Amino acid sequence: MTERVITVTERARNQALQVRAEEPDADSLALFLEAEESGLEFSYDLYFDDRTNARDGDAVQQEGDLTIVVPADSVDRVRGAVLDLSRNLLNPGWVVDNPNSPSPAVGQGGISPDDLTGTVEERIQQVLNMVINPAIAAHGGRADLHRVEEGIAYLQLSGGCQGCGLAKVTLSQGIEVAIKDAIPEITGVEDVTDHASGENPYFEGAKK
Repeated sequence: MTERVITVTERARNQALQVRAEEPDADSLALFLEAEESGLEFSYDLYFDDRTNARDGDAVQQEGDLTIVVPADSVDRVRGAVLDLSRNLLNPGWVVDNPNSPSPAVGQGGISPDDLTGTVEERIQQVLNMVINPAIAAHGGRADLHRVEEGIAYLQLSGGCQGCGLAKVTLSQGIEVAIKDAIPEITGVEDVTDHASGENPYFEGAKK
């Protein structure tokens, strides 16, 4: 199947071609990219293998002289991701900037404004208690209201969400949507968590 699932930067492609050139039968090799669930984020396995080992259902895309193969069970996990190289000289290597998360759909199903009572702060806390925290608790995470100022709700994330590289995705694609849908007075949600002090190593995604 020919499908463009991920974007490969030029420098990532050039690096892959350099590495592949050192392999026997280099011209027959494709770069395979697999994603596995690993707690709150995905872990990735990149390796070269004969392109004929691509199976039905795998996504195969051509990047100049480089063939990329994403196995079928990883396609939805990496769809829309960007493969790049780390700009951190102390931690070189591949970087997958992925908009997807293995976390539960935070706020899935939502909550009606009619189901909430009290002040803005009280209603936010109700959304957190009824919708947000039950979802992120599956990975040991928790979100608490820090304050509300000029329509912006400031949240403190803890547990598995503190230091998690996908906390920003969870906040923008799940928590913020749920709160804004349920409480019209809220126009935005901001994270005030000190992720650097979390127990999980903070992974910084590829810079745009």
